[in-house]
Amino acid sequence: MKKKDDFHNFFPKSFEKMTESEIIDDIRAIVFKGNLDNISRTEYYQKFYFLHPEIRWSFLASMVSRNAGWNMCDLMSTCFLQGISQEIRERLFLTYERANWLIFHDAFPQLLIYQYSTVSRKPMFHLLKNFMVSDFMIKEWQTFWHGSDSDRLTKALIINEQNLIQKPIISHPVYKKRVFKTILFHFQEYFHFSCVVFPTLIGNLYGAAVSKFTKLDERIELGKRLDYILFHPDLYPRFLDFSMKVEHTGSRYDYEKGFKHRLSRTTPFLRTVYPVVEHHIREQADWSFEGSWKEKWFYPAQLKEGIHLTDWFLHKQFQQKRILTIKNCLTANKES
Repeated sequence: MKKKDDFHNFFPKSFEKMTESEIIDDIRAIVFKGNLDNISRTEYYQKFYFLHPEIRWSFLASMVSRNAGWNMCDLMSTCFLQGISQEIRERLFLTYERANWLIFHDAFPQLLIYQYSTVSRKPMFHLLKNFMVSDFMIKEWQTFWHGSDSDRLTKALIINEQNLIQKPIISHPVYKKRVFKTILFHFQEYFHFSCVVFPTLIGNLYGAAVSKFTKLDERIELGKRLDYILFHPDLYPRFLDFSMKVEHTGSRYDYEKGFKHRLSRTTPFLRTVYPVVEHHIREQADWSFEGSWKEKWFYPAQLKEGIHLTDWFLHKQFQQKRILTIKNCLTANKES
């Protein structure tokens, strides 16, 4: 498998002779390169999964990252360009970008240190403190190393990533005021327009709608539901096939071209409309020290609704376009 072989190029050939300091520097260089934008994040997560399929979260992260890219490019679609101001579209893009950058910045060093541990055949998770990884996750990696419980590790990574973005993104006063309390955000929530979809080559979509996004417990439950759907034995081969054969561009046409009634492309390619964003991060407090985690976060996923979303998704897309068109007409009438 070519994609799997290519990933070995990310690691030094003489890794066994490297000092811990050199390993840390090497990881930082790889993470910097992989965290360039949504396209590179998606690719790195996916390639890691091909190398280590026991780390299920990496495939989940790659498929959710595809959704983030599609959501970003939706903001530059014909529909949104006409109905939503540039200022609001930029805010939403930067929110998606910042949250996904933070998660990759935290999670990918964990994946790489696991890789180095497997090569050296000894746990190296003590190095995670150099990357501000939570004490919660360091303990979970050590537990996984000795017990190989892939299901628990997947849930732990979901719990960690959602706690990670809670304070700097979801609860941050600026994002709260300028994004999560805006009419557009509540509009999306009320009409359930936002959802995470896993496509297949024949155009079927599966997934779950996003509701109460600002609630930590709800996002963790969503992550567990998505994991359950993605790795369902009847569906997983179809999702894997799609991920291997369809290059991620950011345009929803990646999967729309598989629909029975093929649609014309209305969303752009991500790298044609968005520049690389330069991020900075300050040393942040360990979320697992600030508050206790809940045992229920490790409970099995609860499926609240159907997971086959093709017809639902197309209907919601039609509704969204119609509402934004009406809004655009009303705005034009006021100005005339």
